[in-house]
Amino acid sequence: MKLLIVEDDQTLALNLKQVLQRDGFAVDLAQTKETGLDAVAINEYDCLVLDINLPDGNGFDLLETLRQTGNQTPIVIVTARGQVEDRVKGLNLGADDYVPKPVDSTELIARIRAMIRRNSNLALPVITLGELVVKPAEHVALINNIPLVLTAKEFAVLEFLVQHSGQVITRTMLMEHIWGSDFETFSNVIDVYIRNLRRKLEAQTRSRLIKTIRGKGYVLDNYEI
Repeated sequence: MKLLIVEDDQTLALNLKQVLQRDGFAVDLAQTKETGLDAVAINEYDCLVLDINLPDGNGFDLLETLRQTGNQTPIVIVTARGQVEDRVKGLNLGADDYVPKPVDSTELIARIRAMIRRNSNLALPVITLGELVVKPAEHVALINNIPLVLTAKEFAVLEFLVQHSGQVITRTMLMEHIWGSDFETFSNVIDVYIRNLRRKLEAQTRSRLIKTIRGKGYVLDNYEI
């Protein structure tokens, strides 16, 4: 799942980014209203984390612009401005949640996941592909009812592949969705995660679920050995 944090406090933004990445999110950062709008215009995000006080304007204006143009991406406002009138204004403009600073990262992650579940077009149901069952809302994957022990990033890769089963997924698509657009595209880290996933999947099934398409990327499907 991919997030955008619009926050002018660079230290806070980087710390929050690291916490969210450890939990399996891909995270982009924007420090101004305009860069936030530019990022939303060229990327699809599962959720926006929005500060109100920005150097080139007001986070409320960014929120209002997105909602007036039909963008329904879930938005959680995270700000030191905790007055009742600010909370009411944010919610009336279309924010999905309002969290005052200082933020407890565990609570914020839970709120983000809850919003994505409520708003996702995929509705985060149980996804079944042969012997493989993936439960995005619970962060659980099973083969033949045996839970797979996956890291947050391994689960994120598997979730993205299974949501697009039968389609060729390029390394760039995986990197941008899971690690964010600032990831170094020349890294071989994707190959490492695919190799680890294959090992864990094939330890529980005779099916060859992940196939490499040379020069293109990967396809997850219910292939037979």
